[in-house]
Amino acid sequence: MRKHRRPSMAEVAKVAGVSHQTVSRVINGFEGVRPTTRQKVEAAIEQLGYRPNLAARALVTAQSRTIGVIAVGSFLYGPSRTLATISEVARSHGYAVLIASIREAAEEEFAASIDDLLNGAVAAIIVIGARESLSRYAGHLDTDTPIIMVGPPVDSVPNLPSVSVDQGSGARTAIRHLIQLGHTDILLLAGPHNWTDAQWRRKAAIAECETASITPRIIEGDWSPRAGYDTGVWISSLAPEDRPTAVFSANDQMALGLLAAFLATGIDVPGDISVIGFDNVPESEFYSPALTTITQDFTELGHRVLEATLALLEGKDPDVTPIPANLVVRQSTARKKV
Repeated sequence: MRKHRRPSMAEVAKVAGVSHQTVSRVINGFEGVRPTTRQKVEAAIEQLGYRPNLAARALVTAQSRTIGVIAVGSFLYGPSRTLATISEVARSHGYAVLIASIREAAEEEFAASIDDLLNGAVAAIIVIGARESLSRYAGHLDTDTPIIMVGPPVDSVPNLPSVSVDQGSGARTAIRHLIQLGHTDILLLAGPHNWTDAQWRRKAAIAECETASITPRIIEGDWSPRAGYDTGVWISSLAPEDRPTAVFSANDQMALGLLAAFLATGIDVPGDISVIGFDNVPESEFYSPALTTITQDFTELGHRVLEATLALLEGKDPDVTPIPANLVVRQSTARKKV
């Protein structure tokens, strides 16, 4: 983990019991900070002997118009679409984007990417495809460079800004749709347990089932169509009376594999089993049948992430209100057979 000889702004925030952004606002003389809060920050600064390197900061501010982005799982639709929007919006604000793409959430690789970006004197760092372990690591970094996560917040690092689509609300909406169609035997094809998005969707889906006294079956996939296909083949191997009547797939790619397996094994969708996905990737409208799904507006997400990053750079509190996730009803869901 990176260590600096001088106390950092993050340490001041921890001692004062406030956010990194509040410390920045006090140091830079912004209005709107309560007197009691300002006193706490100033006391922490005095206690730690923190001294901002104003000359170096001014030099970086004048020369660094680059935002670093670490993209985890950028081969997936959501992270890739979000990354494209961030890059586009950053350019419109006069910022270049320096990208570090890592396939897996290994802490060593993540730490190396953080170091590379910090050594490149980026103004801020955005992390796409957040995992709980990476959020904890980023939240405890000893650096004054603003860091923002793209994904649901992690309770153990409350001062780390996170911007996301409302995963919990989206998952609840998906389950509620199936229940309203009369389904009580529901299978949840969940995403990988180490993805924060997948955790939120799973918890919310289970909670919504429990409100209707339903205990869902759960299978964990890896976001890939293959995971969906293998699950579909397994379902088809069950006796018809033992099969679930509906499946909530935690992303559209797994739903695609599921539909392909059902087609190959003679299971009718939605006649025998209803299927609902999550993401609303462009291809989902052209699946066979067209996929009922939950929309994630990745373009809006990219805009909101960049706006939040710029707010941090200005010493302001970022808007981290979750973006709504909405239901798109197509042909893959129907009322349960009586």
